[in-house]
Amino acid sequence: MVIVGGGFGGLRLAQKLADAPVQVVMVDRNNYHNFQPLLYQVATGALEADSIAYPIRKIFAGQNNFFYRMADVKGIVPATNTVQTSVGDIRYDYLVLATGSLTNFFGIESIEKNAMQIKSIPNALNLRSFIFQNFEQALLETDPEKRQALLNIVVVGGGPTGVEISGSLAEMRRHVLPKDYPELDLKKMQIFLVEAGPALLGPMSKASQEDAKRYMDGLDVIVRLNTAIKRFEDGRAYYSDTEFIPTENLIWAAGVNGAAVPGLPDELVTRNKRINVNMWNQLPGQPNIFAIGDVANMVTPDMPKGLPMLAPVAQQQADLLAENLPRIIRGEAPKEFSYLNKGVMAIISRNKAVVDMPKDIHFKGFLGWLAWLFIHLILLVGFRNKVVALVDWAFSYFSSDQALRLIIRPFSRKDMKDDKGKRAAEHATATVQYNPTPPAIQEPAGQPTPAS
Repeated sequence: MVIVGGGFGGLRLAQKLADAPVQVVMVDRNNYHNFQPLLYQVATGALEADSIAYPIRKIFAGQNNFFYRMADVKGIVPATNTVQTSVGDIRYDYLVLATGSLTNFFGIESIEKNAMQIKSIPNALNLRSFIFQNFEQALLETDPEKRQALLNIVVVGGGPTGVEISGSLAEMRRHVLPKDYPELDLKKMQIFLVEAGPALLGPMSKASQEDAKRYMDGLDVIVRLNTAIKRFEDGRAYYSDTEFIPTENLIWAAGVNGAAVPGLPDELVTRNKRINVNMWNQLPGQPNIFAIGDVANMVTPDMPKGLPMLAPVAQQQADLLAENLPRIIRGEAPKEFSYLNKGVMAIISRNKAVVDMPKDIHFKGFLGWLAWLFIHLILLVGFRNKVVALVDWAFSYFSSDQALRLIIRPFSRKDMKDDKGKRAAEHATATVQYNPTPPAIQEPAGQPTPAS
């Protein structure tokens, strides 16, 4: 069995198959599992990058039926049961696509070219460096308009990621930046949260939406609802043909696409690049190919647009698929998937969070904040990561400070690389055969006007 992707779904599935009569081969471009919900804290200096990542090989140390290959997946060939990668072709008996999601720029070229995103640890580190580099540049800038653009930050997208990073930036503006940049008039620094819809946290309850808006107002974050950024160029984020927000810092958190793999029939891939699957995560017409997590588009009567792109969905699908695969191998009927909603949450700032639980249970504030901390702490992979995150959070809470304001890797927009998996140098192609028994593996040979 080949699993493409080491995210929440792929990781859980490989672990659940530890005692199954299969050889598990995981392919991922990174040699670590990345805890995406906390990427924004790396971007704002609240956590170390290595506290939200854990080596894949270390996770599976001692699992004898597991093998890992670090590679980019270029496509699949269902007719020959082959995965094409940057290190060669990998043959499979069963294939599971757990590739997650990619940022959706909605075809706006200027935003894709110039905006920052938060989908990976390199993204988060680049964003952190970029913001602090612009503050350093603002100290030297004599033109008031250019200085304002260097100070302003625009976050596009009012979902959990946009809300959480906006709140974190507002906390940093209030408690951290005045100590580091006493020469700057940080009262002029503006944080905009721009949402195309009528409310923040659209998928959550009305109570959570209202609480999030009130918390944002209390943090002096300027919330623009029913507003869409149309283009971003020359230090201007345009929300109409002539009106703009002056900024050099635009963070795009407005949407995601599924990370579909080339080679599948067109009718299986939706417009937002998710892969249609049946109720046991099998691709229609492809009996030995499955998809789980964000990339899987499983439609139910309650979710006509597909199940939400959340980690609990991926993990529950992985759990059921691990049960179903032995049944499928034996020729038995698989069980159908049923999603158990355990609730959703979003943190805004210290002591401020919103939580929606099943049966319309909602709570907020300090209790919601504690619940958010506890859930994310136990979900982190590795004891060390849990301890480091807890220590960093405690330090930030009691000192109102963030210690990781480091520009370790200076970043500019010309350094942006393609996040779709391309690499400058390709490895030599070789064919790798995996034999399920025994578990031995061969090595791969007009004049615009600014907004107030």
